[in-house]
Amino acid sequence: MFEKILIANRGEIACRVIRTCRKLGIRTVAVYSEADADAQHVRQADEAYPIGGPRPADSYLRGDAIIEVARRSGAQAIHPGYGFLSENADFADAVEAAGIAFIGPKAASMRKMGSKAGAKELMQAAGVPVVPGYTGEDQDPAHLHREADRIGYPLMIKAAHGGGGKGMRIVRDSGEFLANLESCQREARNAFGRDRVLLERYVEQPRHIEIQIFGDANGQVIHLNERECSAQRRYQKVLEESPSPFLSPQQRAQMGAAAVMAGHAIDYVNAGTVEFIVGQDGGFYFMEINTRLQVEHPVTELVTGLDLVEWQLRVAAGEPLPQPQEAIVQRGHAIEVRLYAEDPEAGFLPGSGKLERLRLPRADAHVRLDSGVIEGDTVTIFYDPMIAKLIVFDLDRPRALARLRAALAQCEIVGPKSNIEFLERLARHPAVVGGTIDTGYLDRHLDEFMPAAKGDDGDRDLLIGATVAELLSQEQRSREAATASNDPSSPWAIADGWRLGHGGRRSLAFVRRDERLELQAQGSGGEYRIEIPAQSEAAYVVNGARLHGSELSLRIDGRARRLSALGDGTRVVMHDGERRLRLDAVPMYHHQQSTAAGSGNHVNAPMPGRVVVVKAAPGDSVEAGQEVMVIEAMKMELSLKAPRAGTIAEVRAAAGDFVEADAVLVTLEIV
Repeated sequence: MFEKILIANRGEIACRVIRTCRKLGIRTVAVYSEADADAQHVRQADEAYPIGGPRPADSYLRGDAIIEVARRSGAQAIHPGYGFLSENADFADAVEAAGIAFIGPKAASMRKMGSKAGAKELMQAAGVPVVPGYTGEDQDPAHLHREADRIGYPLMIKAAHGGGGKGMRIVRDSGEFLANLESCQREARNAFGRDRVLLERYVEQPRHIEIQIFGDANGQVIHLNERECSAQRRYQKVLEESPSPFLSPQQRAQMGAAAVMAGHAIDYVNAGTVEFIVGQDGGFYFMEINTRLQVEHPVTELVTGLDLVEWQLRVAAGEPLPQPQEAIVQRGHAIEVRLYAEDPEAGFLPGSGKLERLRLPRADAHVRLDSGVIEGDTVTIFYDPMIAKLIVFDLDRPRALARLRAALAQCEIVGPKSNIEFLERLARHPAVVGGTIDTGYLDRHLDEFMPAAKGDDGDRDLLIGATVAELLSQEQRSREAATASNDPSSPWAIADGWRLGHGGRRSLAFVRRDERLELQAQGSGGEYRIEIPAQSEAAYVVNGARLHGSELSLRIDGRARRLSALGDGTRVVMHDGERRLRLDAVPMYHHQQSTAAGSGNHVNAPMPGRVVVVKAAPGDSVEAGQEVMVIEAMKMELSLKAPRAGTIAEVRAAAGDFVEADAVLVTLEIV
């Protein structure tokens, strides 16, 4: 076994590899960019070395710099994690040429799978089912258009080199093909350095099911059963689970055998994932092989009891597979979701910034957390904005879903916006609970996963609960201050709102998203009368309110409720076990400035990023919603559109420019 390895990655996966190395007594070497000098993987590794600037191309994609650090530090092997150089055959070759072990498949196997087109042809020759399509080298747009018309629509354009949902477009009509081809090629070129694409028939309402395989240098290849990843948004996996609620035992056996066949076809060594698209009739077709460890590998670990990183290390060190196929057993059910710094209500716009508060559930036999950040760290603009992976386990699927909902209810992220509420709605949606979701469901029905209409009974109870929690907290802080004062018995020091002329009337104001909420309250000590003027003239009577830690119990108009309340005087997060409400406490009286001036006359950068293409010039006439610029940020292309019809007055950025958040990029002539 190795004594020291280098981890050519960052964030959550680097920390994950470090944990297994610690368990095995292996010393670890980390590398880091200028943006990651204080990152957790740097702090957790035994030693760490800088390798360049914040952009991946200047650091984590610099194979030569990483190999040089491995030499200097005496690392015997390099673990690439996922993303970055993990599926780069040239890097794997260079590592081996330097006399260092690569913890992954051989470069020859990668090259066979590095091209989706070549992989598809190889699998078809090996007898693995594939979807009809075009994988040829002729990339002339006119030729590709003819091939698309031959295959028929709907059709998918896919980057031949890459993954992670990048460089993929669905085309439903011949007239849409060329525009989608151009966009797909551009995204592929930016993400992977190559713009070759393949075409394949799009299977309607498919399931996405993948098989974890492992091979060793002795020619053994086995599978560790499946993971279903059908809950996707724009081809990005949102929820992964094992076992699949869709597969029958017979289908599971057939797909496992096909995955092992695929592994043998390319002499596969180490961890890999064979991905299949599965039709509603149960027919399955090869999609691709990911020649690396997957983001969702913890799901397999929890249901098999195996440490896949340990298996990777042992196989890379020349050992045989730790277990044969017949010894692989599966028990219980595991589900994974990813907590991201993103804003679902703004089109899942990636976020960045300091994690002012990061509260996650306590890890135990039923809850696992894989993260690369802690409270106080910063989610940077340069990399994927994932905060943590939350993985739950229980004896069966209904119990695992219950664990997931309970664990999500304990999460709180303050700083950049997050997708917690979106995940909570996902975990309760009938398509997920019933196990019927297909890969396109989220994109077709996204509104079902967005916040409910404001002002319903559930929100009202949470709003009243938040008000009561804030009142009780104010009273407690006042009592503590009074106790420490020179006159602890003074009635003026008690925060019950009582003053001469009225009986304890207090005003409170909160902001929910961009909505200001004002409330009036009378009473103290857990007995209140609360009015919400903006919603109704009716008043709500609260009795018996008690706040113990984060648990609030109260009666609202005679109905008893138990709610979770987390707050710090500036914000409060309420949860009733099914839904959450986050409110920011603001001053009751403030000067509100108008933001209408200039609105609709310019296009701003929604976040820091690099301009990819400019589609407008001064003097051009544009329609409302017309795309005028595309920027790339956090590995995503963001389309910027004209806010109204008009004439372009000024374009303030060119392709290749790096722009800051809120920078004005395009202006319209004022009419």
